[in-house]
Amino acid sequence: MPQENTSLQTIALPLSDEDQARADFYALIARLMLAPPNAGLLKALADADPVHADGLAEAGQALEDAWLKLSQAASVMDAAAVADEFSALFISTGNPLLNPYGSFYVAGHLNDVPLAELRQDLGRLGIARARGVGEFEDHLGALCETMRVLISGAPGIARQPLEEQQHLFTAHIQPWYAACLLDIAAAEPANFYRVVAAFVGAFLGVEALAFAMWQPADSTIAA
Repeated sequence: MPQENTSLQTIALPLSDEDQARADFYALIARLMLAPPNAGLLKALADADPVHADGLAEAGQALEDAWLKLSQAASVMDAAAVADEFSALFISTGNPLLNPYGSFYVAGHLNDVPLAELRQDLGRLGIARARGVGEFEDHLGALCETMRVLISGAPGIARQPLEEQQHLFTAHIQPWYAACLLDIAAAEPANFYRVVAAFVGAFLGVEALAFAMWQPADSTIAA
């Protein structure tokens, strides 16, 4: 048996409370965008504590309000009705009503240049689509799951610094997520997912603001 390496250089420190919360939000968004919530998840959302986004001014207040509305909506929704709504929005034997993919919103076509560029970045990080997964990597839910992995790590994939998180977000999520969420909210079958879209938009808006304000520790301001 190989000897366990306990060098300080190889021991990852625990996530900060802030990064754990970010990872949890990304995981929840991925879950809601990739599949309808079951009864257990709806109950967990209904019973969830309020979110406190201190120090983020209007963006933080928007997230707090959107989270409260999501919790309230989850408390009155039936899982079967949400599953039917999800199918009406995102699933079809032909062309679904909505296509929450980066390529669709950036290039106008599925499986286009934006997906190829994303795959190059993911390959550099050692990340690839798992076997059996039907959605392309530029699906909004898949991208949020990727952000979770960058923040918290995964088996065989190390946690990534803020520079990598910022790059993936600004290059592959920020250019199109708002338009996608507006389409979800405006879709005629949307009920619960109108509330989901508002929550996702509020959280990603906080992330966009935080990344815009963040500066690498070794950055300098030109004179």
